[in-house]
Amino acid sequence: MTAWFPVSPCAPSCIRPIASAARPTLRVLRVCTAFPVLLAGIPLALVASRAGTSGRIRLTMIWARLVLLALGVRIDLRYEAEPPGRTKDGVAPLLVANHTSWLDPLIFAAAVPGRLLAKREVREWPLIGLLATAAGVLFIDRERLTALPQAVGQVAGALREGHPVVAFPEGTTWCGRGMGRFRPAVFQAALDADAPVLPVALRFLDGDAPTTAAAFVGEDTLVASMLRVIAVRRLVAEVTLLPSPGRPAAHGEPARRAYARLAEAAVAAAAHAEEDRLVYGLRPLDLPAAEPAAGIPQKAAGIPQKAAGIPLRKVS
Repeated sequence: MTAWFPVSPCAPSCIRPIASAARPTLRVLRVCTAFPVLLAGIPLALVASRAGTSGRIRLTMIWARLVLLALGVRIDLRYEAEPPGRTKDGVAPLLVANHTSWLDPLIFAAAVPGRLLAKREVREWPLIGLLATAAGVLFIDRERLTALPQAVGQVAGALREGHPVVAFPEGTTWCGRGMGRFRPAVFQAALDADAPVLPVALRFLDGDAPTTAAAFVGEDTLVASMLRVIAVRRLVAEVTLLPSPGRPAAHGEPARRAYARLAEAAVAAAAHAEEDRLVYGLRPLDLPAAEPAAGIPQKAAGIPQKAAGIPLRKVS
């Protein structure tokens, strides 16, 4: 494991049995529905490639919602507090979330209009790479450290243009029972653009109980993971937008590391029970001081009050 190529200790053995299984007829229906919807992404990608950034984001949102609907995945979008919208200068927030599944990018594309940050290898995947490029995904080359400043600059540029960017700072997927450390590099983009950071906790539920069915870890295959997803009778992706931790009081490298630790602690507290964090060695963090998020509008610019047709439930 290195800071640039983090490795998760999770493996397929972490995945627990499904609590509420779908009937075979429903599974077949989901497969038959999802396949043509996925293929419909090809002509949609051609249309999106000729649209502007806002048009790409809108088309990607529609397609992602249809894919999730076909797979039987429901999104429950929650706020613990009103998230920051664009600043007075029109700068959008950087959203940082824990990473569990190949479903995560689809969920955020469906729930939050913005641009995703992904590893460069995704661009080379058949079909998925075409769709990601057409959707305006920002890519980071983890094999070239010299390319990191360029990637950070692209993220900062998107934020300045008013487009929220979604990143998964763990750098790899975990099974959902725990999470890894947030890598600080992407937080430099928020500092450079003077953008607010919005932590987001993502967890999957089998009905009302947490589940690992959607996890994509270790030597697991994409086909095996997809079959588990469609086998869950009622799979819910719970997306909780958390309050901004505020800009760290530090500067330079200490600032982005402080940002990462503050956001990681917020996500870990919301997404995982204490016993799960201890199992994976995620001990309580010695958190740095942060400046209050003063002057940031509290209206969520561009973030919908409903996701995939599901009413917002505000968390008390």
